[in-house]
Amino acid sequence: MLQSIRDRSRSWGAKIIVGAVVVTMALFGVESLVGLFGGGGDEVAKINGETITRQELEMEVQRAIRSGQVPPEQERALRGQVLDEMIGERLLLAFAEDGGLYLSDEQLDQVIVTLPEFQDQSGRFDTDLFRNRLASAGFTPTSFRAALRVDLKRQQLQQGLAVSDFVLESEREALASLQRQVRSFRYHTLSAADLAEPVQVSEAELEAHYQENRESYQRPEQVRLEYVIVDRQEMAEQVEVEEEAIRQAWEERGRDADRRVSHIMVTFDGERSRDEAIARLEEVRERLAEGESFDELALEYSDDPSTAEQGGDLGVISRGFFGDAFDEAAFALAPGQVSSIVETDNGLHLIKVTGLDQAPLEEVRDDIARELALDQVADVFNRRVQALIDESFAADDLASVAESQELELHESEWVSREGGDGVLSEPGVMSEAFSKDVLIEGFNSEVIELDEDRRMVLRVAEHREATVLPLDEVRDRVAASVEQRKQREALLDLAREQVERLRAGEVLELDWQQVERATRQQADVPQAIVQAAFRLPRPEGDETVFGHTGNQERVTVIALDSVEPGEADEQTEAFVARMAEQLRAQAAIQGLRNHLRETAEVERY
Repeated sequence: MLQSIRDRSRSWGAKIIVGAVVVTMALFGVESLVGLFGGGGDEVAKINGETITRQELEMEVQRAIRSGQVPPEQERALRGQVLDEMIGERLLLAFAEDGGLYLSDEQLDQVIVTLPEFQDQSGRFDTDLFRNRLASAGFTPTSFRAALRVDLKRQQLQQGLAVSDFVLESEREALASLQRQVRSFRYHTLSAADLAEPVQVSEAELEAHYQENRESYQRPEQVRLEYVIVDRQEMAEQVEVEEEAIRQAWEERGRDADRRVSHIMVTFDGERSRDEAIARLEEVRERLAEGESFDELALEYSDDPSTAEQGGDLGVISRGFFGDAFDEAAFALAPGQVSSIVETDNGLHLIKVTGLDQAPLEEVRDDIARELALDQVADVFNRRVQALIDESFAADDLASVAESQELELHESEWVSREGGDGVLSEPGVMSEAFSKDVLIEGFNSEVIELDEDRRMVLRVAEHREATVLPLDEVRDRVAASVEQRKQREALLDLAREQVERLRAGEVLELDWQQVERATRQQADVPQAIVQAAFRLPRPEGDETVFGHTGNQERVTVIALDSVEPGEADEQTEAFVARMAEQLRAQAAIQGLRNHLRETAEVERY
């Protein structure tokens, strides 16, 4: 769990295996906030004389919470895990530094400027984006560089251990043989119907389970909310857009739309003068005016051998394909029109647009009308949002703001920090609802930007603290849990009994499901059953080996009939090779971690 928390809360540091352009840290400005390792505070641990302060621990915990993956109510339980992980990291870092591992500022810069999270749409490092993304993750530039340096050093150390280890050929072959192995077995899944009698749940058992698992029956802290929304989409629906405006907008789109064009090109050089080339194209224009085909004239007159036989077709083009002069002419034409003479570096051209890469007006009329309506209400929308900001800030309630702004006052059911349905599930809504100003002080919230078209203000109408629900309210849930547990225990007892009887040679009337030559990745059998079948010892001769497995979903009796070697294939061999290397590398790294823990002087306060 903790590693998952760290991976999420350090979403940038987890993606540091890159390298490229070097820039100086002058890009990042002067650090104005306390960094990750820079503050004082009470000591919470000491590792070989080096301290971890309470401030450092709190910053790690808050980053985990800020990531959105860790509920705030788990904060207290997390502290011990976070501190334990920090101790392990400090030990690895000290070991790496004692071994002479070093990272220069230039190497850190190489990593930072090539992270896609900090690059704009053109792929260049963006200083503002860098600062904003760090702030959202709870980092400052200085603290991020410190954390990044630690991660890179730890990565260097782990990679060094991994590449220094090796796997013997005999080990690899043994592992490959196990991976290729196929097994034929039968299985029978037990159900409540297999029990001699249904399980019974007593009142004492209900009470005992409830008392032992009270935290499972806790109602979280909840609020009922009032809220108003200014919605530009709804405002736009009230606007009538004229048909002529829709057509003009569609035609305007067409001016920049990709288009299919044909051309007739005439070159001029030592054999033909520019004036002769112009005269040749004027002749073409006259014949076009008389109604002759552009395609046939292209074959007769064009000096472009690659297109002449196709009627001069150049295919679909975008702006910038053939230069400014060609673009200016081609993108000024409607379908079917022919340009005047256009001069480019290649020669002189007559250009014809034969089609637009644009949907017909009938298909996009509604979309265009919606866009035009949104544009028309943009100013009114902005004024209403500003008025909402001003009034909600000063008001002691939200009902008067809704009435003044002619907005509907919505009321929610009870909701927790996890959010509710619809708009209450939007990012940022519940964090605002449970903020100190709104929840404790009773103020209206700041205006929440749900998306580019919606703004929201909310207020807490009622609040109730987290509490354990009384047994009477959760009796059905408690009873279901106790019944499920007792039924599973009874099925496990039955499975053990049946296995013993089968091992003794007794034949039982079970509904066996047969599986022939199953691999470890068998897809048509529950994976828990496949794994249990592959854990059973190999049968000797014609003997059948029996066993059972059980999890929260099912209890199953298994009969393993045979084990055979599988066929080798490149994919399996490659997988085994990678798995062997990973297992050895993980063992080496974990061994180092254990050794450092055992030999370190660690004090926790």
